[in-house]
Parts: sequence; C-alpha cells; structure tokens
Amino acid sequence: MVSSQKLEIELQELFKQKQYSKIIFEITSQTKDEERSSSLCNLLGLSRISNDKKDKDSLSMALRDFKQGYLREKNTNHAIDCLANFITSSVLLMDLEKDYKFDFSEIINFYELTEKFCINHRPINLAMAMVYRRLNDAKKLILHFKRLIESKKFDSKDLCNYGYWRCFDKDWKQSDFFNFGKFLDQNLKVIPQDQLEEISNESGPKIKIGFLSADILGGHSITFFLKTILSNYDKKKFEITLILNNPKEDHSTKDFKDLVDETIDIWNLDNVSAVNRVRGLKLDIMIDLMGYTSMNRIEMLKNRTARKQVIWMGYCNTTGLKNMDYIISDPNLIRSNEEKFYAEKVIYLPKIWNSHCGFDLERIENPPPFLKNKFFTFGSFNNFDKINPDVISVWSNILKKINNSKLILKTSKIKHGLERLKALFKENGVLDSITFMGREKEFKDHLNAYKEIDIALDTFPYNGVTTSFEALWMGVPVLTMAGYNFNSRCGESINKNLGMDEMIAKDESEYVQKIVNLSNNHGDYIKLRKFVFANALKSPLFDNQNYRKSFFEELEKIAK
Repeated sequence: MVSSQKLEIELQELFKQKQYSKIIFEITSQTKDEERSSSLCNLLGLSRISNDKKDKDSLSMALRDFKQGYLREKNTNHAIDCLANFITSSVLLMDLEKDYKFDFSEIINFYELTEKFCINHRPINLAMAMVYRRLNDAKKLILHFKRLIESKKFDSKDLCNYGYWRCFDKDWKQSDFFNFGKFLDQNLKVIPQDQLEEISNESGPKIKIGFLSADILGGHSITFFLKTILSNYDKKKFEITLILNNPKEDHSTKDFKDLVDETIDIWNLDNVSAVNRVRGLKLDIMIDLMGYTSMNRIEMLKNRTARKQVIWMGYCNTTGLKNMDYIISDPNLIRSNEEKFYAEKVIYLPKIWNSHCGFDLERIENPPPFLKNKFFTFGSFNNFDKINPDVISVWSNILKKINNSKLILKTSKIKHGLERLKALFKENGVLDSITFMGREKEFKDHLNAYKEIDIALDTFPYNGVTTSFEALWMGVPVLTMAGYNFNSRCGESINKNLGMDEMIAKDESEYVQKIVNLSNNHGDYIKLRKFVFANALKSPLFDNQNYRKSFFEELEKIAK
C-alpha cells in the first residue's frame, strides 16, 4: 500500500480531473474504514456525490464517510469540512427522498460541539442555514447569514437571502431594511463600463417595457398578478418583452410567451452578457419581479439594464439599489413620512398595488362550514415559513378560547418545518386541534379546500398575498394584523380594498378578540361571509381592467 500522504496527493489530482469513480476505487481498495483520515473520508464522500448527486445510495454512503471523517478528528479543519458536507448531504437526501427522516438533533449536536471553531466557516454557516430553513426557524437561519456577512465571507446570494429572511422576523424596523439595502448595493459587483453597451436614449413610437422573472411557471404566485397586466394591454402604445431567468419552462411559460411581443432567456448568460443582451433591447423601463427572492439577478439591476428600473410584486420592500428608480405601492402600504426609508421613488397606485386575474372556475357561494360541523374551523394555506412562534402563540390562544375549534394548515412544502411546527403547537397544548395538509395535484382541489374553512387566519409580520386573494375569491373572510412597512401591511391593503377594515387587528390581543367575537355572534359572521362573496370580485382586488389602466398610466409617466 502507498503511504496515506502520497495517496491523498494522487487522489487530489484525480479529483481535479473529475475521475470520481477511480478515486472511490482507490480509496476503498487501498484503505480500511478505520484507517482513513478525515481528509480521505471527505474526499471519498465528495467523489460519491460528484459521481451522482441524485443517487440516494451514493448520498447515503457519502453521509457515512463524512460522519466518520468528522468523528475521527473533531475540530480540525478537515473534520469541519466533513461536518459541513455531512450537513449539506443530509439535507440533499431529505429533499430527494420523500419518506426520509433525518435526525436533525444529531446535526445540531455535532454543530454545537464544534461551533466555537467554525463561527466564520462559510460552508458550515451555509449548511446550517439549510437545516434551519427545513426546520422553519427563521431566527437561527438569519443568524447564520449574519455570521457570513460579519465574517466578510459572503456573495450577492447570501446578502439577498439575509435581507429576504429578515421579512419573516419582526426585529427589524423599516429603517433597518433601508440601511441594509444600501450596504447590499455597496457590496454588489460593479461591471466596468468598457464591458457594457451604452444604454440607448432613443425614443421609439412605442414604450418598450421588460419584465424580469425566474418564476413564470405554472402555479407560481407571481403569474396570477402578471397575467392581469399582460392580458389585453395596448399593443399600439406598448411593446413588452418577457425576460426569463428560468432554468426550466412549462406550459404556463409558453402561455405567457404568447401574451407578449418578445421573449428572451438569460438563464445561461453571465451578468455582463445578460446586461448587454437586455440593454440591446433598448427598453424604456425594466420591471423586476424578484428583488431579493427566487433566482434573482440583482447584480444586473445594480449595473442598470434600462433607462428606468422598477421593482414590483416579487419582493415587497426596498432593494436599496441606487439604480432601482421606482417601487410600485399603494397608499395603504407606505406612509408619506416613510418614503425616506425606501431607496426607490414610491409610485402610489390609486387603490391597490396589485390585482389578481381570478380563476377559470365556476364560483359558487358555499355555506359556512360551522353550520354543518357545529364548530368553527380556521385555516391558513400560507407557506409554513411564515408561521413563526408569535403566530403559533396567537393561533393557539384562539383555539383555547373557542371550544372545539379546529385549525387547518396547508402548504405546498408540508415536509419543511412540519415536525418543528407540531412540536411548537404541542407545547401550546393544541396539537390535537390541528390538521396538516399538503398541496393537492389539481389546483381546483386546492381551491375547494377553502370550503372547509370558516375564517382564514393571516400570518404576521410576513402576510399572505396570493392565499388571501384565493380565500376571498372563495368567499372566506381573512383576518390580518396591522403592520409597520410594505411587506407587513399587504393584508391591510387587501382588506381595506374590500371594505373589511373590521378584519384588521391592531395587535395580537385584538387579533384573538376579533375571532372570539365573530365565533360568538353567528349572525355577524354569516353577514360578513356573505359580504365577502358578494363584493370580492367587484372590488379593486379583482378589477383587472381599472388596475391595468392605472398601471400603464404610471408607466407612461415614468417613460416621459
């Protein structure tokens, strides 16, 4: 057998050459399990994964290698690398295998034993952020992105993740979002001007508008609001290009392509090429639908893609970018004295900042479920990430105060955070009153699930948007909480535009009391429910024609 040191040098060279199968053979044939150093264990595990990231058996074996390497030489650099890969591979396997249940307590225990040695270790912080993402623990997820930033070992994606996840946590004021946005702007890469095409100042016969998104896919929330804009726009006055950053497309993508004048795909382009490709379109206005979310291209926007740039819908807060000229809002979301905390100039649409296109399904008024059930059923179909400990505490109080009441929680990603949510509800003594559901395959079945809900409960501080529109379309009232900035006031704006101010609670205590009052006054509740069904489609929430008119009028002002 060759010496361990010589073997490692040879194998590292093979790894550079991507000869993963040969590495696996050499290590397993020339060394025994108990003889392998942390470095060899790490290399073996990485080779198994690199050979096939989506093979469950390879991942399982790699997990064993990484765990062995970590335990063999704890708190050494090689062992910490093994731990980072052990954590990351565990999450990958959990995401791949539907019924795979990994013991996150083991991961957390390993991390806590090693924490003081790896506070500034980038792979460890990224790996632990993945863990807390799956555990639905925004505070700890935020902590690991914060450590990345404080250690100055971050990239633009880390900055966007940190800013985005702060929306789930009430610790930040809007001034904090604003200051962070400026920090993000200062730390994004500036592309040298000699590598970029000039932005055209030519004015053509039509106003040229681009919409940038990575989410033009079936069922994504953004599509229900973008369709309102792109359906029946004035093609004599406006020329619209859809700029896709999608790694994949589906039938919905094709449908949207048919609505616009042109579509380009920038997914495979680097930022310099992408900026030049978009600048070549000679757009008057670029509208970004992502902000810090999704597979964003924030560095493109930092370097300006069009004469004017606008943020709308995807991220309901300031980007902090000097080159982001406008943010589309409404009078319920940003107060005039708060404009200084948004880097963008605020465009106030007259009623609401968005309008849902509705659904191609027959709309039938459904009787309140409590008439049949003899108990009240509450529901939230929001992403589980938005259900934080404060929300759980308030909802638990409601269930305790209203006899025999039930709560239905449903999300498209039921696996993520489910066990932690169950544990938190159990601590509050109400787990037996809760039903957890996954997303149905057919969208009509998802909407029909609202027939089982008496009142929808909004999350806070990160409100639901699409789910609130869905509930109201189905005739289900939504209770929301008053907020302190754009993203925490979305529920307010939705309810105010439906004339349902009484369903906006000023604080947690009033949130509980409003529900208790309705459950005790059946006549008031039935009247409210009938009001929602009768008026939702006549309200600005679904008034596509007037919304589209206001939207394009504002774009004309910007272009001029």
